[in-house]
Amino acid sequence: MSINKIPSNAQSAGYERPLFERDTDAYKAKGKLSEPTICPQCGAVYHAGRWQWGEVSASADRKTCPACHRINDNFPAGFVTLDGPFFKDHVQEIISLINNHEQHERAEHPLKRIIYIERQGDAILVTTTDTHLARGIGEAVRHAYQGDLKVDHVSGESSVRVHWHR
Repeated sequence: MSINKIPSNAQSAGYERPLFERDTDAYKAKGKLSEPTICPQCGAVYHAGRWQWGEVSASADRKTCPACHRINDNFPAGFVTLDGPFFKDHVQEIISLINNHEQHERAEHPLKRIIYIERQGDAILVTTTDTHLARGIGEAVRHAYQGDLKVDHVSGESSVRVHWHR
């Protein structure tokens, strides 16, 4: 048997997935939270098996949501780098596009947030609490302004690195 292949009957044969194939995101809940639960920092509510925006009673359990946890730890799931001569000439409008994209995503998905936008010379680095938001930002910028987009999922980690250049 190859080390990278698990037989189709692995579960019934008592095999466990190798450590490098397990989900290693320490920010994902290890089990179901009691419902409703509210994040005391951002006000997101865990209800019907997911985090969402809504109202809850004062007696709801309190637990920091995964997005606030990542922000508190400054441990991003997504890294988006944008650079190039075109970018340098259009930086403010591209940052506006990025902020609008994040606001749209966050309205439906409270765990999709920008942690920070940092200038690095003629480039910027955008860090996010969610891998899908990072990829979505890259795709939104490419859709609006064309350019080259590269997306790298880091093997064995729950993170993504996105690079847009034009």
